Amino acid sequence: MERKVIITKDGSHSISIPEMNVTYHSIHGAIQESKHVFIEAGLRYASELFNRPGPLHILEVGFGTGLNALLTLIEADKIKMNVHYSALELYPLTQQEYNFLNYCEALNVSLQNVFEQLHECVWEKEAHILPNFSLFKTNQSLLNFTTDQFYDLVYFDAFAPSSQPELWTKQVFEKLYAMMSSNGILVTYCSKGDVRRAMQSAGFAVEKIPGPVGKREMIRCKPGFKD
Repeated sequence: MERKVIITKDGSHSISIPEMNVTYHSIHGAIQESKHVFIEAGLRYASELFNRPGPLHILEVGFGTGLNALLTLIEADKIKMNVHYSALELYPLTQQEYNFLNYCEALNVSLQNVFEQLHECVWEKEAHILPNFSLFKTNQSLLNFTTDQFYDLVYFDAFAPSSQPELWTKQVFEKLYAMMSSNGILVTYCSKGDVRRAMQSAGFAVEKIPGPVGKREMIRCKPGFKD
């Protein structure tokens, strides 16, 4: 499977897979999309909702380029929050691919070594990247993943339903529902009607909110009936 590094409209890099006709981020801007969907609508919202000193447990479905993890690490440091970050990824980037990505330069942060550590840390074992940020990466699909952890925030960043329909079903969202804390939040860039209905059928209370540049809406939802 061939992957190519591309430049999106905000100057930040992403990855495309020509044979699948997909990109890892919006062509309108990788950083702007990730900040809007996962940091502003997800992490910041959750930090205000939970408002507690204890750690926030985050699950990312699709580690990809590591951009969401990097932005979360940066934001967690700003707001002085402890984060335990878990990520699922079946097809990790190569060293050549992730070393080429320009996120630290585009964000004007001196964190290239930290960004590389996000990619290089051992799989299937928790790594302490910063005193307030740990990362657990697993080389599994969500379909096979099991855990005893309950997550406060889920970044659902799988490829679009047209490319990975098996990850946007009622059964998958029921599985995520069971993995989430009672006040948990799930955010995703996709707002298709059949996706919303699958989430609602799984028990989620679904909210459509303004999307990032180039996309009118996105979804934020929470378990609707959990004790």
